[in-house]
Amino acid sequence: MSRLAIYPGTFDPITNGHLDIIRRSSRIFDEIIILIAHNVEKAPLFNIDERLGLAKEVTSGIDQVTVEVFDGLLAEFARQRQATAIVRGLRAVKDFEYEFQMALMNKSLYPEVETVLLMPSERFTYVNSKIVREVARLGGDVTPHVPPVVAEALVAKFSSGPS
Repeated sequence: MSRLAIYPGTFDPITNGHLDIIRRSSRIFDEIIILIAHNVEKAPLFNIDERLGLAKEVTSGIDQVTVEVFDGLLAEFARQRQATAIVRGLRAVKDFEYEFQMALMNKSLYPEVETVLLMPSERFTYVNSKIVREVARLGGDVTPHVPPVVAEALVAKFSSGPS
């Protein structure tokens, strides 16, 4: 039986920190689905198709990774796919409480799934999509923090004005 993991997130945009977690997860699991969420509580900069395209492009060199979109309960998606794990990144102690609660809820909804929390490599501990968007919005250099295609998409998004 294949060990399938799901790495869910908004990925607005996908960062080098996300890629770090994806690459490291790919050494643990046979297959990984990057699951891009429709999050009604967030107003994303990139629409769902843009986020899907960027994530597919930057993960295209990782054989066991696929990228999909979902709108619904993560535990139900995991059940449908018979996933063995949900992968989440944990940058700081403040992330732990939320991730802990989500892991317990997902486990209650789908007992067969385990949540695996991975700490990013040290150089990515302070990188998150919100900070990257803000730096890009203000004209700062985000190239150390995102893949080149994402940096280009951010420049294009902010040079074109509001979408």
